Formats: sequence, structure tokens, C-alpha cells
Amino acid sequence: MARGLCSTASLVRFCQKLNRLKTLEEPTTETSLRRHLTMLHLILLGVGGMVGFGLYVLTGTVAKEMAGPAVLVSFCVAAVASLLAALCYAEFAVRVPDRGSAYLFTYISMGELWAFLVGWNMFVDCLIVGAAVARAYSSYLDAIFSHQISSFTKAHVGIWQVPFLAQYPDFLAAGIALLASAFITCGARVSSWLNRTFSAISLVVILFIIILGFVLARPHNWSTEEGGFAPFGFSGVMAGAATSFYAFMGFDVIAASSAETQNPKRAVPMATAISLGLVTGAYILISTVLTLMVPWHLLDPNWALADAFYQRGYSWAGFIVVAGAICAMNTVLLSSLFALPHMVYSMAADGLFFQVFAHVHPLTQVPVVSILVFGFLMAFLALLVEFEALVQFRCICALLTYTFVATSIIVLRFRRSLPSSSQGPGSPVDTQQAPAPEPGQLRPALRPYLGFLGGCRPGAAVAWALSVLVASAITLDCVLVFGDLALHLPPWGYTLLLLLSSATFLLSLLVLGAHQQQRRQDTFQVPMTPLTPALSILLNIFLMLHLSYLAWLHLSIWLLMGLAVYFGYGIWHSKENQRERQVLTAPHSSLEEMVPALQPPSQTPAQEPRHMEQPASP
Repeated sequence: MARGLCSTASLVRFCQKLNRLKTLEEPTTETSLRRHLTMLHLILLGVGGMVGFGLYVLTGTVAKEMAGPAVLVSFCVAAVASLLAALCYAEFAVRVPDRGSAYLFTYISMGELWAFLVGWNMFVDCLIVGAAVARAYSSYLDAIFSHQISSFTKAHVGIWQVPFLAQYPDFLAAGIALLASAFITCGARVSSWLNRTFSAISLVVILFIIILGFVLARPHNWSTEEGGFAPFGFSGVMAGAATSFYAFMGFDVIAASSAETQNPKRAVPMATAISLGLVTGAYILISTVLTLMVPWHLLDPNWALADAFYQRGYSWAGFIVVAGAICAMNTVLLSSLFALPHMVYSMAADGLFFQVFAHVHPLTQVPVVSILVFGFLMAFLALLVEFEALVQFRCICALLTYTFVATSIIVLRFRRSLPSSSQGPGSPVDTQQAPAPEPGQLRPALRPYLGFLGGCRPGAAVAWALSVLVASAITLDCVLVFGDLALHLPPWGYTLLLLLSSATFLLSLLVLGAHQQQRRQDTFQVPMTPLTPALSILLNIFLMLHLSYLAWLHLSIWLLMGLAVYFGYGIWHSKENQRERQVLTAPHSSLEEMVPALQPPSQTPAQEPRHMEQPASP
């Protein structure tokens, strides 16, 4: 029996390791002195991060293969999902303004294992962005030379017929990825003026496309003779929305820049909403003129916008579009290669990833090993993997990450405060000053009616309700997406399952709303919590289920690889694990000796690569 008790205690300690939270350090003076970005700068950052590769490449792919002219509806649905996720990002960014990262957000709210999985997804996210942009870059260059490059490769290598691999190896795309990696390894950094120049050229080209596109529009292209407005039906529109979500990835750059922002509590959420609105309008207008200029089934998805002008006889306009696309893709490719070492460095500094990736070259001040390893992986993906497979894999990884962030908001809202090593007035996360019921407890006004919940310890009922909410959201989305086609249920059975899952989702939402939340007047909070994060979870899972089975297969394999790295290395070398071991092994002869041992050690890296310190504003 004693052995059983020891095994149970060991299991409890092991589970506690998986859910341990990261402690936050008080911001340094250097960080507070770099607050020079205004709301306008953040808006430009957000627009520059979202408008670019997705607009020039993804619009034609979704219109041709998934939604037809209804691609504009797909962008609207994707914009709603992005707005819900962006609001959750904004709350974390103003609460924790040191480093805006989904990895950090999850680490301080949900726990170490979940944070590692989010960071692991962000690894592959940056890799896929670079590989997909390199392939799109290659397609545009190939189109400029009348497809001679691809024809030469097909003639000498052949054509492959593998589900997720490209038809032929794209050596040009791999070379572009390696060239960009070498550029950054040498210590170069994209200056603010260069980013602004590329972004300005891209925005001017977008205005040019919209104006000339409406002049050349033919409403007949939306008629039933050309297939109608939504030739692929509702499922095609939703599949297009799941893929179009890729186009809005980039709003998190606003959260990442919160440490350099003046008045981030107001500027971050406002800039997020404004930039998303501007970008959504641009995508809707571009997709409208694209499908009105040329019938959707005649589009070339590799370079749809430029090809549309070429088909209409405006080759000079097509050349302008190609120039704008290359400028946009240059910015996105280099930005992804800058972001990847930052993510790797943060996890390695926390002890969750191999320390060799945290090594900074003394001469160039960049993590050379990290850039070279992941640069070669990026080139390998660009060489072999199909463009659509890359896009869908990135979408499912990002949607999963945003689901974690939305869940973290609910966890955070019903918790007393974030863990912090300092609770002074300069701390980025302050405790509530006004006396109020403890977050996670049942609201006093509802205790006479929900007395069976009042006996739970603070947070217990919330944890169960949140688990049920996520499970019911998955069930409800599966019923809505697959319906009776996969379940083979009679109509009454399908309706009953739909009602049960919907009622469970709403009931868990009501239980969450019946408990006390954190109320802060000095910072931005997601409105209508827990409804807004719950809708974000529901919509993210709904879009994930519309992606291909290969995307789910790739995600499963990648997560299994991540779990192997975490349980083989990260859980044992974590800085939080080292702190716990110091507490357990240190001799505590008195209370005065025990208190200092419990203080968390500094987790700020001694030296961070210089090229990561400040993002370049477009």
C-alpha cells in the first residue's frame, strides 16, 4: 500500500511539472526607454505583416480551387476568426508587454507542456512561411521567363505524383531560401526604411490593382454560365475560409511590438482592430476585381493577379503587379527568418530546447547554428513540398495556436493574478487593488440558486466547465462539418446530437459566466469574456476541420515529434525544473533561509542577439 501511495505521489508531481507556470521578471529600464512606436506605427506594422504574400498568391489559389467568386465570403469568415484571436492576443500583450509571444502567453497561464507545444508549432510556422514564400517567389520568376525554368526541370528530372509533394523539385525556391538564410547569418538586418519602401510599393500596387481592376470588370464572370457565385457550395466557401486564414497571419506582430509602444493599453487593441479592418477591406476588393476581370476557372493560381492583367491584354500592368509581389515577398521571407531564431532562442533560454540553439556568434551577434539548421530545413521544404500542402499545414498549426491563446484568456480571467517575481508598482502585471470576491468563486448574487457550485474550491468548477466547453466545441464542430455523411445517422439522431452538443456548450459557457472574473480598469480586456474566447475556440476548430486530412496527418506527426523532444529533453532541463530542484535540495534550517530559496532566479538571458531586439517597422 505504501508503494501505491508513493506511485500516486510521483504521478501527481509529474503532472505538476507539466502544468508549472513561468515566472515573470520586472521590466528593465532599457525596455521602458524604447517605447517609441505610436498607434500609427503599429497599424503600419500590422498591415505590412498581413498584406503581401497572401494577397498576391493565396487569392487566386482559393478562388480557382476552393470557392470561386465566393472567395470574398471566405475572406470575411477568416477575418472574423482573426479578429477574435487578435483580441485575445491584445489582452495578453498589454498585460505582459515585455515579449509578445503566444509561447510566453501560454507559459504564464496554462503551463509548461502547453507552452512547449505552442512554441513547437511556431517553429514549423516560421519554417513553412519561408518555404511557401520561396515557392511563390519561384513561381513568379518562372512566370516572368514564360515558365522556362519549370519546363527545364520537368524535362530533366521528371514529374512526381505523390499526394503532398510538388510535381517537381523546385531548386530555385530552395536556392532563394538558402540565399536569404546566408544574408541573415552574416549579421545583416532589414532596416526600417527598406521595410517601409517595400510596404509602400506593395500598397501602391494594391491601389493600382483595385482601380484598374474595377475598370476592367465584367459582371458576366459571376453569372451561372461561368459557374455562378459559389460553384463549390458552402463547404467550398468554408474550406476557402480555412485556407484564407493564412492571409491574416501577421497581426501578432502588433502584440510582439508592445514593449516598444507608447501607451500599449490603448494603442495595441486599437491598432489591431484598425489594421484588421483595413486588410479585410483590401482582400475583399482584390478578390472581387480578380474574379470580375477573369472567370475564376481560367485563373492561374501561381500568379493569379498578374496573369489576370496579361489575359486581358494589359501586360504592362501585369509587370507592375509582379514588381509589387516581389517586394512583398522579400519582406515576408526575411521577416520569417528573423522571427524564427527569436522563437528558438526564447525556448532555449527557458531550457525547453537544446542550448546549442541559444549560442550567439560573438562577431555577428546572431544565433548562427539556429539560422543555418532551420534555413536548410526551410530550403528542404521549399524544394519538395507542394505549395498548397505548405499553406494548409501552416493554417492548422496557427489555428491550433490561436485556440490555445483563447483558452489561456479564459484561464487567466478566472485566476487571481499571473505568477510574478515582483508585485511592485513597476511590475507588468499588477494585482487588483479594490477589494472584491476572489476570481474563480461563484458570484455572490448566484449562490442562493447555484449552491452546489459554491462548495467547490476557487477555480475547480471553472476548470471543469472549461474542459467541457472545449470538448463540446469539438463535438459540435464535428457534427456541423461531417454531419450525417460520416456518421450515417437518421435525421432525428443527427438533430438530437446537434442539440445535445449545442446545449452542453451553452451550459458550460453559463457556468463560466456565473463565476467571478478579474476586472481591471487600467488595462484592455477582451470584451464579453468568456463568450468571445469561446467563440474563437469554436470557430478555430470549425475551420481546422475543413482542412485536408494530410494537414491533420502532418500536424499529428509534428506534435508527436515535439512530445518526444519535450519528454526527452525539455522537461528535465527547464529553468523552472532547475528552480524546483534547488528548492528541494537546499538545506532549510529556518524560515529565513527558506524564503530566499523560493525566490525564482533571473531568467533573462545575459545577451540576446542584437538583430532581434527591435522589430523593423514597415
